[in-house]
Formats: sequence, C-alpha cells, structure tokens
Amino acid sequence: MSVRVGSQLLPIDWGAISPLRVSAQLVAEGLYSGMHRSRRRGAGVEFGGQRPYVAGDDLRFLDLRALMRHDKLMLRQFETETERGIWVCLDASASMAYRGPDAPGAKLAYAALLAAALTRVATSGQDPVGLAWLGGEDLQDVPGTFGNGAFERIVSRLETATASGDLSQDPEAVDRTLRVLARRAGRGTVVVVFTDLLDLPDDALSSIVSLGSGPRAVVVVQVLDPYERELGFRGKVRLRPMEGSGVVVTDADAVRREYKARLAELEARCRTVIESEGGRLVTATSSEDAVAVLRRILVAIGEARR
Repeated sequence: MSVRVGSQLLPIDWGAISPLRVSAQLVAEGLYSGMHRSRRRGAGVEFGGQRPYVAGDDLRFLDLRALMRHDKLMLRQFETETERGIWVCLDASASMAYRGPDAPGAKLAYAALLAAALTRVATSGQDPVGLAWLGGEDLQDVPGTFGNGAFERIVSRLETATASGDLSQDPEAVDRTLRVLARRAGRGTVVVVFTDLLDLPDDALSSIVSLGSGPRAVVVVQVLDPYERELGFRGKVRLRPMEGSGVVVTDADAVRREYKARLAELEARCRTVIESEGGRLVTATSSEDAVAVLRRILVAIGEARR
C-alpha cells in the first residue's frame, strides 16, 4: 500500500497491522459468536436473477441451464424477505495515509483491517459483501459476493490499494462512487463508510447519508490517528495538510483545548446529520483494539438495520 505525495508514490507503513489477512481473521474470530446466521437457505428463499460468475464464487449456485444454452458461467442470485448484504466503502484519499508515532499503522491500513475483519464476519454468515472506494488511484471495486472467495478478493484489493488525491478539490469523485453504490446496494443492504471525515467536499456527508434512504442503511466509521484526536504535538509546530494547501504555524500546547473542542463540534454535527436519516456514526482511533472497534461497528449495523 502506498500514498502519492506530489509526484512521488510513497509506501504506507502497515506497522503492527500486517499481515492483513491473518490479522483480520484473528479480529473476526474474537466476536464471531455475536454475528447473525443468514436466512439465505431454506424456506422463504426466492430466485432473484443472475449475474456473471466470478472466480471464487460458490459453485452450488451455478446456473447449469445458462451454461448449456449460452456457454456462459452465470450465478443464480436469491432474495430473502430481509437482505443482509454489506457494502464496505473506504476513503483512500491522501489524508488517510497519515500515521503518528503512537499508531501501529496509517489510518488507511487500520481502516482496511476493520473492513477486512467485517468482511470475514459477514461472509462467515453467508452474507454478500462488496467493496468500493472514495478517492485513491486506479482502485478496483469488488462486486457483492459470498464466501471465502469474496473475503480473498476484498483483502487482495485492500492490501494493494494506494492512498492519493484530494477529495476537497474533486467533489465529483464522491458523487461517482455513491451513484454506483446506490445502483449496486440492494434492499436491506448496509453501506459502511470508513473515512476520517476530514477535507471532504461540503456536501459529501449529506450525499453519503442519502445512501441510507429507502431500503438501505448507512454506518460511517470515522478513523483518526491519536495525534489528530489529541493534537499530540508539543510546543511550536508547523503543520501542512496532506490534502489542500496552506501551512499553519502554531503552539500546539496553547491551542490544544480549542482544537479538541472544534473536533468535538465536528463530530456532533456529523452525528446529527447521519442519525437524522437513521444512520449511525462510530468513532475510532487507529491505536485502539480492533476487536473492540469492530464490536461497536456491528452494534451500529444492527441499530441502523432496525
């Protein structure tokens, strides 16, 4: 994983988070017993159409008639009265590459760990999971699919992602992603957005929340570095944003109280906007125990679905 700064592509340090695949499985196993069982099998399951087969899909759902008639591998899809799908959307803009001295990895790496662990839990319950991106460079989505194949494909995308770009200067990038998600996310789907909520376009949060209208729900997970959460710098500092322009020279000790008050105001405003449409906001710091944060995310998903 890497970050583009200017014309340079720099590595993102995964720190103690790597390797992602193993770490995600360990986090998921810590709370697997709290996850629901899908009602996808048995009574009440109805045929819901077809889609092209993707390597790793469950072969039990191959449409043999489509193969014989059209020589194409197609997968049968099913609907239940309550769809339990999840779409994971990660902010991969440049600010997510930040890592302070007290964090095990960059914000994007920590968000990727949470996203991978959530995918593991969901696929263990036979629920479809998809992956989308906000920002980044040449990042590929993963369509909503089931099982270990879905987990492997999503983890592979997360491990090779790049953090780059300035979303504050590209409002259309957010809209493009959300339009695609609105088409792909079926009824009952929960869209879980991992972002620092920093340097987003003015209307970005409202657009994200709008995904929760109708048959879907939205959970926003704000991931901040400990130094961002507490303004951990000491004395006189010179701060340059990873997105946007300008330099701020200040005394960190003198402005820390006001900084934290404004950060709390931002969180309160975001929470009000998100919850006004039935969504939920989960706040996390990239030095926190990932199992505890994932547990909060699962609780928020349950609340949003209700």
